[in-house]
Amino acid sequence: QVQLVESGGGLVQPGGSLRLSCAASGSIFSIFSMGWYRQAPGNQRELVAAITSGGITNYLDSVKGRFTISRDNAKNTVYLQMNSLKPQDTAVYYCNVLWSSSRHSPLAGSWGQGTQVTVSS
Repeated sequence: QVQLVESGGGLVQPGGSLRLSCAASGSIFSIFSMGWYRQAPGNQRELVAAITSGGITNYLDSVKGRFTISRDNAKNTVYLQMNSLKPQDTAVYYCNVLWSSSRHSPLAGSWGQGTQVTVSS
C-alpha cells in the first residue's frame, strides 16, 4: 500500500508560477518513475511530465520550456515547477508513481487525490 500526498495547487494569473509536490509513503522497496498527469473537464487524462529514478524526463510538448519536473529520491517526493502558466493549463493535476514492494515484485501504480490548478485573470 502506497499513499501519495499532493500539495501546491491553486489559482494563479496567466504568466504566473506554481509548484506542485507529491510525497509517496508506505511499503515501497523502490520507485521506478514519478510523474504528473492532468485532466481538464471534458478531456482525457494526459501525461504532463515524468521522471525515472535515473533522472530521465519526459514532457508533454505544450509544457516544454515552461514546466520542470524534479525528484528527491531520499524523500520519495516529486515536484513540478510550472512557470509562464496559461489558461489552457487549467486542470486537476494528479501525481502518479510506479513502484515495487520488493526486489522480485512487479511494478504497481498509484495515484494521488488530485490538486486543482486554475489559471485565470
